[in-house]
Amino acid sequence: MIVGLIRHGLTDWNALGKIQGRSDIPLNEEGRRQAKLLAERLKSEPSKWDFVITSGLSRAQETGEIIAEALSIPVYDPDSRLVERSFGKAEGLTAQERETLWGTAWDIQQIGQESVEDVQKRALAFMQDLDKRFPDKNVLVVSHGGLLAQLYRALYQDQYRERIGNLSLTVLEKNDVQWDLVLYNCTRHLTPAADQTKE
Repeated sequence: MIVGLIRHGLTDWNALGKIQGRSDIPLNEEGRRQAKLLAERLKSEPSKWDFVITSGLSRAQETGEIIAEALSIPVYDPDSRLVERSFGKAEGLTAQERETLWGTAWDIQQIGQESVEDVQKRALAFMQDLDKRFPDKNVLVVSHGGLLAQLYRALYQDQYRERIGNLSLTVLEKNDVQWDLVLYNCTRHLTPAADQTKE
């Protein structure tokens, strides 16, 4: 089984540096353009994908729909386990605003946000279920930066901690016992061809 994990495209809140969490902020035009660029990349590569599954938030759903339409594959019903981490009172605030209110360690304060442990637990449960239900399929999954970051930290014991970019692609392949990392947080499809010096 191969799984392509994708962070949704850009939103206006992303552009302003506001944390979104469960707030249902739609894609902006740049986000839609990014989704089309990834779709073109996927069409040109040898791997064939069977279907797309997304979180229920509109920015992830629309990203998935754009990609699925370009690849002529179905979009399955959203899975609530893919939704972004809830950031409680921090949602809608910029980094400066969060740090002014709660300090640089705002992300571990008791401000109504979902715990890292709970995010990792549901992300891992989704992956286990996906493997059990579709072991012979290649699946594209569109989710969110916070959730994907915690999934990678859980799977690979904190080896991968860089910020997950909008419309980045990470590819995992399931062997008998674990998920092998084939490609990580790649955004080369968003870069003009002349600038593509690395993945």
